[in-house]
Amino acid sequence: MAQILIVDDSPTEAHVLKGFLEKNGFEVETAENGTEGIERAREMKPDLILMDVVMPGLNGFQATRQLTKDAQTKEIPVIIVTTKDQETDRVWGLRQGARDFLTKPVSEKVLMEKINSALELV
Repeated sequence: MAQILIVDDSPTEAHVLKGFLEKNGFEVETAENGTEGIERAREMKPDLILMDVVMPGLNGFQATRQLTKDAQTKEIPVIIVTTKDQETDRVWGLRQGARDFLTKPVSEKVLMEKINSALELV
């Protein structure tokens, strides 16, 4: 069973994503901001991280960059899941090391396709 870390400051969004993932057989942990997300990623070494962008303190772009440059976490695929829907945001997110970029609200079907695709590449 794959472990996924959700990093999102919105309890509602985290709950919705967690529901999708658990229904599809994933083990899920959550973190409320970028700093906590990096700490949790180092501790648990999840199989994949779903990262929000707009969060207090360390935002998702910054956290993704740190995770993908850190020897302990650089192999963990990060998928950005955000309300930011500009092409420049998508490009910037991928430049920070994210494997993929999804815009909220995300459908369960699309989310599962992206997660399964990212996990196959690991």
